[in-house]
Amino acid sequence: MDRPFAFKDVRKLISEYKYIKYKLKEIVSALKTYKDKIKNAVNELAAAEALSVLQEVPIQEINRHKSGFRLRPLINCGFTSIKDVVLASEYTLESIRGISSNTAREIKNIAHKLLIDTLRELKISISADNKTKEATKLIVAISKYKNSVSFANSSSEFLQLFEKQLDHDLKGIKPAKNVIRWFFASKDKRSKAVETYSKLYLFYENEFKDNTKALISEYDKIKNFTENYAWSDFEKDSIKYFNILEEIAPEFFDSKDSVYGLPEEIASKISTQDFSKEGLLCELRRYQEWGVRYILNQKRVLLGDEMGLGKTVQAIATMVALKNKNSTHFVVVCPASVIENWCREINKHSRLNVKKVHGNSRKRSLEAWIDNGGVAVTTYETTGYFKLEAIPKINLIVVDEAHYIKNPNAKRTINTKNLCSKAEQILFMTGTPLENKVDEMISLISILQPRVANSIMGMESLAHAPHFRKKIAPVYYRRKREDVLGELPKLIETREWCTLGIEERIAYEKAVLSRNFMDIRRVSWSIDNLRNSSKAKRMLELINEAKENGRKILIFSFFLDTIKKIKLMLGNMCLDPISGKVSPENRQKIIDDFNESPAGTVLVAQIQSGGIGLNIQSASVVIICEPQLKPSIENQAISRAYRMGQPRDVLVYRLLCKDTIDERIIDLLENKEQIFNAFADKSEAAYEDFYIKEEKISELIDEEIKRIKNQKNR
Repeated sequence: MDRPFAFKDVRKLISEYKYIKYKLKEIVSALKTYKDKIKNAVNELAAAEALSVLQEVPIQEINRHKSGFRLRPLINCGFTSIKDVVLASEYTLESIRGISSNTAREIKNIAHKLLIDTLRELKISISADNKTKEATKLIVAISKYKNSVSFANSSSEFLQLFEKQLDHDLKGIKPAKNVIRWFFASKDKRSKAVETYSKLYLFYENEFKDNTKALISEYDKIKNFTENYAWSDFEKDSIKYFNILEEIAPEFFDSKDSVYGLPEEIASKISTQDFSKEGLLCELRRYQEWGVRYILNQKRVLLGDEMGLGKTVQAIATMVALKNKNSTHFVVVCPASVIENWCREINKHSRLNVKKVHGNSRKRSLEAWIDNGGVAVTTYETTGYFKLEAIPKINLIVVDEAHYIKNPNAKRTINTKNLCSKAEQILFMTGTPLENKVDEMISLISILQPRVANSIMGMESLAHAPHFRKKIAPVYYRRKREDVLGELPKLIETREWCTLGIEERIAYEKAVLSRNFMDIRRVSWSIDNLRNSSKAKRMLELINEAKENGRKILIFSFFLDTIKKIKLMLGNMCLDPISGKVSPENRQKIIDDFNESPAGTVLVAQIQSGGIGLNIQSASVVIICEPQLKPSIENQAISRAYRMGQPRDVLVYRLLCKDTIDERIIDLLENKEQIFNAFADKSEAAYEDFYIKEEKISELIDEEIKRIKNQKNR
């Protein structure tokens, strides 16, 4: 029988198939290999960090429980910390004169227990600014695992579809491998071999070769990922990295509280709440998935997660989940300053259809939303434009910065409540803690679940008691950053003290003697030429240093004229400033431009406007031009950069001038904080009400006038 191929062609085809099958199986098994490498790297990093902690624990801690060991022989041999004992072998210890073998064993056991206790409480932090050997090993392992997943899935699918048939066909062409096999094969087997070869060859050339070889080629690149590539990838997609770590090593990266503070009966209910993420285009952290389940299950809730934990993404994921159950109409009500950001975030993170119902096009957008569904994003001021009789049932209404409607008599509150009456589910969101503002909390909860609101009436003094928290748990849910984002990089805060020059001093003293507090607070910024400003000089030094270190900079000031001067001084280094006068569209464009700009780029913002509603993880340096009278305003501003997804340590610089009102404000706030920490509830909610009141300002000015006059007399 004639053969339409050479024996070597058959051997080559078989060899190609076997090689590809081997590589596909290697790709599938790579996931387990990389997962094991991640576990090992995590343990090494944890051990290194635990030892770093124990380095600061003196060796005397061995006797904390009155063990009575003689430690002087160890100290004389250079043992100063628990770390030294952990790293030493039992043999090394017992070889020291004065340390018996029993003593060495017991001391080692105590040190080992301290190590285990430290590891048990340890939450690992990873930052692109702290690329230790152990952290780098872990990041490289995760980058390989992360990028292998899709290839492993494709390889597994391919093998499931074709492996059995290919093995069968390859067996069928064995008679054509060489002349001896061909000679002894029956006519039927030869005929089958010719037919099978033709089929395998066509499949190999048309479908198998290019697809599988491209897959193998891309996978082989992963094996050669460099440390620089892995760290760069981490900076672009740190959320994915931490999700992988939560999955593989939850003991170091997940919350110790698996239900994130919820009472057991509610937690057990929402743990069974499933939802579809089809159409969601971003990763959810585990605590965010838990938040979505809570919203879906409880239906009318107030999500009070601390700033930077991704309340917006949780709201979007909830809308996606409801859409996947055939819901069609959603509404987002938000301040005008963040309407553009909401539209952008929904488009970025989902396939939901967005209609901005605001401005001149509101009528057309509202009609399109009524007819076609999707998400209508509107402002508090525009809620009155929604005619209840004309709009369909709202499947979910999201009210952002819900504390805006704390006043029940305000028009925007009334309009928003009317809109909520058309909603099947309601989600209020606020990053402002409400535990110390129970009246506001009750006002909001009464819209959501009146029964719960009635049950906490008169319980204002118990706002932090477990009984109170249990009562509001069905409707109010708040997580703090330190509870769910233990892996966040460091927040390093520095006071930059500057000394006034002659021109600054004259301008400052003139402002003090005129008792104009706003002018007084502009210390160093009030002069015409910022080249003579000590704060401006230090700012330029910090900006240049940040640029050299590949960082972008956020600058905040309370004063518009200060912002204008800084923009003029920085020129092209600085984008257009953000203030209350900037439209939502321009505000979002400025942020987008900033995120795409190179290191050294500066964004200046008015702290009251730029301190809320922005997500700017691309910045890792924050400069505050003058001390604020309410520390929570500064914290909000810092949270623009120090939030989920931030891969670098965040450096915060407060520009201050010695012998000025800056010093007095800082001292006063420090004294108030000491009293607060000693006698007040140490909750963030209470901290919100911590600020310098107006009556104290006059005293500060009097003190400054007195100091200046005394100085002149001297």
